Amino acid sequence: MAKKVWVVGPVSLCNRNVADKAERGQQAAIDEQSCLSWLNAKEPNSVLYVSFGSLARLTPKQLLEIAYGLEASSCSFIWAVGKIFEPMENGEGGREDWLPSGLEERLEESKRGLIIRGWAPQLLILEHPSVGGYMTHCGWNSTLEGVSAGVPMVTFPHSAEQFFNEKLITDVLRIGVQVGSMELTSWNAQPGPPVGREKVEAAVRKVMDGGEKAAEMRRRAKELGEKAKRAVEEGGSSYEEAEALIQELKSRKKV
Repeated sequence: MAKKVWVVGPVSLCNRNVADKAERGQQAAIDEQSCLSWLNAKEPNSVLYVSFGSLARLTPKQLLEIAYGLEASSCSFIWAVGKIFEPMENGEGGREDWLPSGLEERLEESKRGLIIRGWAPQLLILEHPSVGGYMTHCGWNSTLEGVSAGVPMVTFPHSAEQFFNEKLITDVLRIGVQVGSMELTSWNAQPGPPVGREKVEAAVRKVMDGGEKAAEMRRRAKELGEKAKRAVEEGGSSYEEAEALIQELKSRKKV
C-alpha cells in the first residue's frame, strides 16, 4: 500500500507486574491469588488453559463436547467459559446444560480442573510455569499472548482470520495441534455442528502427553516466547521501531 509502518509488539508484554497483568481487560471473575494458588500446586507444564476469547459464542452442545473431551484427557485444566450461544426458540440453551452431570464435583474433589465463568487473568495464567498448553480460538491477541508466554496451543478457530492464524500456529511455527474445527461462523450466527469430544481429547493429549513431538513443540514455543520478550527490551526490534516512530513524530512537529 506504499505506506510507512512501524512494527511494534507484542503489546501484551508492556504489562510487567502482577497487578497490571491481573487487571488487563475486564474485571476478573476469580481472585488472582486463588487462581495462582491453584496453579502453584501443580507440576510444571501440566495444566492446559482453555479460553475462546471475548466474542466467540459456543453452543451448549459444543461446550458439552469440550467438557467431555477435557475430562477424558486426564489433563489438569483451567477453563475460562465465556459467552454461550442460547437459541430463543423453545427456551433452549440454559446456562448450565453444557456441563456433564457431576463434573464440577469431580473436579473439586480431584483438584484436576478449575472452571471460571467469565473473565480470567489470562496473562498471569499463561505465564505460570504450571501451564503447558493453551486451547484457543486463534484470535490475534490470544495468539500473540500464547506465543509470548511460550506455550504450545490446541487450535480451535471459529471466525474471521482465525483459520489463517491456525495455519500460522500449526503449519508455519509448528507449535500447535488442530482440534479439527472447520466451520466458519459469524459471531452473531447460529454455529454449525460441534467438534466431537474424541477430537478434543486427541488434540489435548498430543500437546500435553510429554512425548517427543510434544517436547519439540514446547521447545519451539519457548524459543518464540524468548524472542518476543527480547523484541520489546531495549535494543530489540520493537523497541527500536517505537523509538523510530517517536523520532518521526518529533520531526514532523510544527514549530
